[in-house]
Amino acid sequence: MTPFNDHEYAVLGGVNRAKIGRYVATLSSSISAGLVFLVLQAVDFAKAMGWNVNVPPILLSLIGAGAVYTVLFWALNNYAWKWWPLAALLKVPDLVGTWDCRGDSLDREGKVAYEWTAEITIVQCWDKLRVRLKTDQSGSNSIAAALTHDSVDGWLLLYQYRNDPKIGQPELRSHVGTACVTFSNDLTTATAEYFNGVGRATFGKMTWTRRQ
Repeated sequence: MTPFNDHEYAVLGGVNRAKIGRYVATLSSSISAGLVFLVLQAVDFAKAMGWNVNVPPILLSLIGAGAVYTVLFWALNNYAWKWWPLAALLKVPDLVGTWDCRGDSLDREGKVAYEWTAEITIVQCWDKLRVRLKTDQSGSNSIAAALTHDSVDGWLLLYQYRNDPKIGQPELRSHVGTACVTFSNDLTTATAEYFNGVGRATFGKMTWTRRQ
């Protein structure tokens, strides 16, 4: 199976990520200046007490603006984006976790052709995401995604995926498809529609339930 990596995703209606980067840079400069001031004040105090104190250059580099920015951005990207009220400001829902999926493949008349079940794993940080779906016969990974919020329906996730059959499934072929997922406001359930393209021209619907 082709290896996949987490990919960037768009947030329609959310805060521009470039602006957030500038805010983090400004905050980093302020924090760094404050830390350097405190260190120098401590050195002056120590010298006034008659102590022989020298500040190693590596210490100042560790509290420089670049180092502080790296720490702050790492915290934002991996943890802080999920914390209220920052999460409300960024307008990015926390979809991380495992979801149980029940799917129905439909025929051209909209009737259920067959039913199937899957396990869905969503890996997400502030700037990257991946939706991994596994069934007994195949697995798929998202390759592009976008999130947007509807004031009535809730969060919508639109993603494109590539599906690869497992060994021993000659009747299945690799294919690409698109899914549109509507999450409940409490992010515990979701309904979805999917459409497969070249390689397997099928479509259907899914119901997701988040594991607690």
